[in-house]
Amino acid sequence: MINRLYPVFAALLLCCLLPVMAAAAPAVEVTASGNRQLKMAVVPPQPAGTVIRPELANEAAEVIGFDMAMSGLMLTEQRTALPLPGGLALARPSYAAWQTAGFDLLVLGEYELRGDELTLEFRLFDITGQKQLAVKRYLGKAKDLRRFSHNFSDHILLTLTGTAGSFSLPIFYVSSQSGNKEVWQMDWDGRNARQITHNRSITLSPDLSPDGRELIYTSYKRGNPDLYKRNLASGLETVISNRSGLNITGSWSPDGSKIALGLSKDGNTEIYTIASSGKNPNRLTISQSANVSPAWSPDGSKIAFVSDKLGNPQVFVMDNNGGNQQRLSSGTAYSSNPAWSPDGSKIAYTRSAGGFQIFVMKADGSEQYQLTDIGRNERPRWSPDGRLIVFSSNRDGREAIYVMRADGSGQTRISTTAGSNNHPLWAGQQ
Repeated sequence: MINRLYPVFAALLLCCLLPVMAAAAPAVEVTASGNRQLKMAVVPPQPAGTVIRPELANEAAEVIGFDMAMSGLMLTEQRTALPLPGGLALARPSYAAWQTAGFDLLVLGEYELRGDELTLEFRLFDITGQKQLAVKRYLGKAKDLRRFSHNFSDHILLTLTGTAGSFSLPIFYVSSQSGNKEVWQMDWDGRNARQITHNRSITLSPDLSPDGRELIYTSYKRGNPDLYKRNLASGLETVISNRSGLNITGSWSPDGSKIALGLSKDGNTEIYTIASSGKNPNRLTISQSANVSPAWSPDGSKIAFVSDKLGNPQVFVMDNNGGNQQRLSSGTAYSSNPAWSPDGSKIAYTRSAGGFQIFVMKADGSEQYQLTDIGRNERPRWSPDGRLIVFSSNRDGREAIYVMRADGSGQTRISTTAGSNNHPLWAGQQ
């Protein structure tokens, strides 16, 4: 199917990654002739030892090819190449041949398997400039091959643009495949799905702490919609807000010290902040209407939220102390699910437009434009590098998780698990 590792995995990553070059420059300029898009050839890694596993080599090339194609920066094509005399480290690729074939960039690799131990090396070449741009070597197990390949894709983007990709980071989401709505986790491309919560109830609206260690979500496991916090390393789950009524749509502040959420303990649902421990509730909105779905700006100075005080729900923004409340979404259509881009310049949201669709607007509410137009599309969240948006859609009948580029192109289903899948969250992004 074409269909910054977060800190929980940081220790493992340090053990498995062995860089073999100095840090990349902020960005490398590679241009294509005329106005055409850059074209990259990805060659399956060659065996450096006696064990030959072509299916692993092809899988590594497929991962990098798909990652780079979804980045939108280039066209990718998987190609074969003759073995390099002396091996990858000692030989130069045939730049002239690759240039004649129309390629601007080339990824080559080598792998060696000794039992279950894997050594994997990738190199990125600029065909036109006839030079090597990047090289990384990875040490680990055979099962780590996809993770290593995603990491090199991130490194390719860092080398070319100065901003690393988000392909190594997982996506959390809610799935009903176990018979209950539980939080699951999968790789960004839908592989390696695994269940995180086992509450045997309704679990909604996951959000990851900025340090990547704790997940918050609303669960009905004790009958009331309460807010829980789960340590991802230990699996320890604690309730942090079980006030009377709703405790919903929790959202971590960028510094991890506070959580914004919707509470109905005083009647209608209002936006509050609480300490990360669940203490010190501070009310931000005061109205006779429902106020939910707070979303912090990346610098923590503002909070976008949804309110129906003007009729249909609309997206508003306020200072982080509740002051200076302003409406952002326009018209009378139902608007919800605001999510800030990582640079704080845009907000993605859901809007009723011939069914629920994903829209993006500037952070001041201007330049609102539609990204999706097929099926019911909801709950957009940005990738940490801002290049992609993950969302849920029922366009294929059953609700599933999709990704698209930030301009709406490349809409691709990634979840393959059974049941209904929604409430996606890309790790590393608020």
